[in-house]
Amino acid sequence: MITLKGENIYLRALEPEDLDFVFTIENNEEIWEVSNTQTPYSRFLIHQYLENAHQDIYIAKQLRLAICKNDTFEAIGLIDLFDFDPKNKRAGIGIVIQNQIDRNQGVGKESLALLINYSFKQLDLHQLYANIGVDNEPSLKLFTTFGFQKIGTKKDWNYSNHRFNDEYMFQLINTTQ
Repeated sequence: MITLKGENIYLRALEPEDLDFVFTIENNEEIWEVSNTQTPYSRFLIHQYLENAHQDIYIAKQLRLAICKNDTFEAIGLIDLFDFDPKNKRAGIGIVIQNQIDRNQGVGKESLALLINYSFKQLDLHQLYANIGVDNEPSLKLFTTFGFQKIGTKKDWNYSNHRFNDEYMFQLINTTQ
């Protein structure tokens, strides 16, 4: 089991007990735009996903971790590496904190710091990238805090609320390699 511990939170592998939490996150229409989801997920599909969540990142090409406060096992968010490409040493990264009350508390910042460190030191990645909607101010602030640089704008990339929205692509290069 992967456990990455910070001062206030830790990241852990998904467990079968996370079924309700992942089901709630995946079916929250408010975040569908950032997760590129268009239809609800059934409990059966989430259950199957959790059964396979133990797969090695080199096989699954992704790693999804639960974000938990240090004093509890209960997940408050998810942080992902996706499109894992070991040949080119890169991956996409995304994060979601479920409840508004847990946002703007440093949880995202600490989680992102842990996963960036893991990605560069353990997985030996050269770069991480993030796709962020132009109106997603909290994510823009979070990622630029860690040195992610905007490398482009995808025009009319996402369709939401009866209009097309632009999306930025951000990149962080591991300069210690």
